Amino acid sequence: MGLSEKGFLKAGRTTMLAPPMLDLPPPETKRWVPRRKAQVVAAVRGGALSLNDACERYALTVEEFLSWQRAIDKYGLAGLRATHAQEYRTAMVEPAAKRQ
Repeated sequence: MGLSEKGFLKAGRTTMLAPPMLDLPPPETKRWVPRRKAQVVAAVRGGALSLNDACERYALTVEEFLSWQRAIDKYGLAGLRATHAQEYRTAMVEPAAKRQ
């Protein structure tokens, strides 16, 4: 996944601009709204920040960051909302439980 000729990142059904470092959330961010998560994912995808640097800067685990990336790819920006994440997880588990 890289930048297109116009500087946009393609992520599933969404298109995001890679933010400059000044547009990134501050390192001490505690409240992760979808926009801030998307800014960090776009920065990593755009090469402005490495995955390791992002995880260190924001005290994230690699798994947490990758879950944000998967949510964007699958559901767009709405997938980064905490309430929707729970709904999506439930929807994914229920069909599997019905098969048993």
